[in-house]
Amino acid sequence: MRIVDVCAFYTPAGGGVKTYVERKLAAARPGVEEVIIVAPGRDNAVIQRANGGQIETIAAPHFPLDRRYHYFSDACALHALLDRLEPDVIEVSSPWASPVMVARWPGKAVRSLIMHADPLSAYAYRWFGNFLSHDTIDRRFDRFWRHLRRLDDQFDQVVCASQKLANRLEAGGLRKIITNPMGVEPGIFSPDLRDPILRARLLERCGLGESATLLIALGRHASEKRWPMVIEAVKAAGYDHPVGLVLFGDGRDKKRVLRAAGNNPHIHLAAPISDRRTLATIMASADALIHGCEAETFCMVAAEARASGLPLIIPDDGGAGDQYVPGQGAIYDAGNAAALVEALKQFLQSDPPAQRARASLAAGFTRTMDAHFTELFDRYRTISEKWADAA
Repeated sequence: MRIVDVCAFYTPAGGGVKTYVERKLAAARPGVEEVIIVAPGRDNAVIQRANGGQIETIAAPHFPLDRRYHYFSDACALHALLDRLEPDVIEVSSPWASPVMVARWPGKAVRSLIMHADPLSAYAYRWFGNFLSHDTIDRRFDRFWRHLRRLDDQFDQVVCASQKLANRLEAGGLRKIITNPMGVEPGIFSPDLRDPILRARLLERCGLGESATLLIALGRHASEKRWPMVIEAVKAAGYDHPVGLVLFGDGRDKKRVLRAAGNNPHIHLAAPISDRRTLATIMASADALIHGCEAETFCMVAAEARASGLPLIIPDDGGAGDQYVPGQGAIYDAGNAAALVEALKQFLQSDPPAQRARASLAAGFTRTMDAHFTELFDRYRTISEKWADAA
């Protein structure tokens, strides 16, 4: 079964989508599934990867808001590539232009829309949510909802990794929703990687001793991540408890993040981490993960933190909220700065080492990406067999 993933969000410098794509290539079973990733890029190229699968790029313009990314702009070029590849299944990972291009391709294949993005949460709800209800915003963005319902008509399924997103899409009139949570890369993250010396070094970078609480945060410097809100909450909680934050990331919103951190010695801004083993060791060596974004469709970083044995301090909406386990961190009203401060203070007052011990015991039960892909591939096979029987 040849699966072609038309992946608008892939970039070699990316984060969660890059991890997802590369694990999908590795998870394909030789002789059973062949996975080909088609992504917009600087030029037309073929990059070989695991299990006979590959990544192919189509020359495309830079995305104006983040030049690490490109965007599909030539439907004819995409259709010609699909004609050549002759897929049994086509996945599309963007709700914007690329699924429209795929829907118009005249070939025969199972079509699956993967909701790797939640534009309403990332933009509309965040921009207008302080003075309009979500229902009101949805009505004013009905054109986008009509677009999603048309895609639902044109595709065989719409896959969500978050139950909250699935529920919202169903309420908006989509009928082919499948919830299939993603997972973490197996064999990478573990509480056993905890390194007290590394923890002490990270706290030292925050100007604190080993008795302080070490929070980490990871992600692009983008407005939807709400890093200034996270930084201000850590500052506020630090008046009563010694707490340091190390934020790993970079991006177009870096100036705002730097302004929020100011000269506070307990906030340390670090570069993104590309090495997965290093990331896993850092995660296991912290005391908790703190996150600000309610627009995650799964929240890979929260899942990886769970697998590392970390309590989570996360918003109650989006994929991040799906990762919360009572007694292992704190959950707060998404987008509410005061609620985040209160949740962080409650966590710091509630024996963080004990919460981390509980999270460590539960870490081994974190869902893996391989479970996600096995479920996804098996569903594709079921749909293909139904097509064959009907023919």
